[in-house]
Amino acid sequence: MNETFPITTSYEHIRLDDEGVPHIVGTTMKVVELVMAQKAYGWSPEELHFQHPYLSMSQIHSALAYYWEHKEIGSTVKSVRNE
Repeated sequence: MNETFPITTSYEHIRLDDEGVPHIVGTTMKVVELVMAQKAYGWSPEELHFQHPYLSMSQIHSALAYYWEHKEIGSTVKSVRNE
């Protein structure tokens, strides 16, 4: 088990930290950060990979799928945009 993000999910590339915030495994990137980039710039998964080459396409698609399945993190996106 990953010590940094100890809580597993049904998504292979997503782990939750102690506060329940989803992160992309092997990185310090939060799912919401990737989603915010996609929404702000209208980037496709391929463009997200070009902009973040350290992320695999599997990690990107897993993060986006996690977001769409867990829309409650969408409120985080909205609150960050309004700051």
